[in-house]
Amino acid sequence: MLTSTVSHPTLVDTLWDRDKAAVRNIVLAVFGSAALWISAKIQVPFFPVPMTMQTLVVLAIGMAYGWRLGAATILLYLAEGAAGLPVFAGTPEKGIGLAYMVGPTGGYLAGFLVAAVAVGWLAERGWDRSILKTAAAMFIGNALIYLLGLLWLGTIVGWDKPVLDWGLLPFLPGDAAKLLLAAIAMPLAWRLVKRDKR
Repeated sequence: MLTSTVSHPTLVDTLWDRDKAAVRNIVLAVFGSAALWISAKIQVPFFPVPMTMQTLVVLAIGMAYGWRLGAATILLYLAEGAAGLPVFAGTPEKGIGLAYMVGPTGGYLAGFLVAAVAVGWLAERGWDRSILKTAAAMFIGNALIYLLGLLWLGTIVGWDKPVLDWGLLPFLPGDAAKLLLAAIAMPLAWRLVKRDKR
């Protein structure tokens, strides 16, 4: 159960005062959804699910924004896609809107929301301050994306198909590199922020 108690401020709470929270949250959600859109187009083609930079951006949004604003940002991105904007990795080539969202990548898209909430919740408990805890939070978020993604992919293409070969194994080296990058970047960002606040 997610509680309303936040024991640690998020990175954006520290960088941007909450005085005008509504304006701040709208700007950050729009910025985050745009970053997701761009990261979806940076991809290495695989079948049936392309490898993109989205998982890194999703987890970074959750960790930097916290679970509420992170969830709102992912929901905005998904709403943009549902409305027919070509924000997803395979759009517009493989369809747009809800038709695309219920295709092979649908579970991964749902996983984005769950992962952002989980990582954001952990960040609000201080898991974004050290390399090991950041890596653990990112691993948990990545695992949630894969869990939902693989469950949906197997349902769509059939469990008699090589679901793990298509939707997991080719992406592990890239995700390990992205996880390492995030595990270094987030604590470093905190160090820089603390130095500027002195």
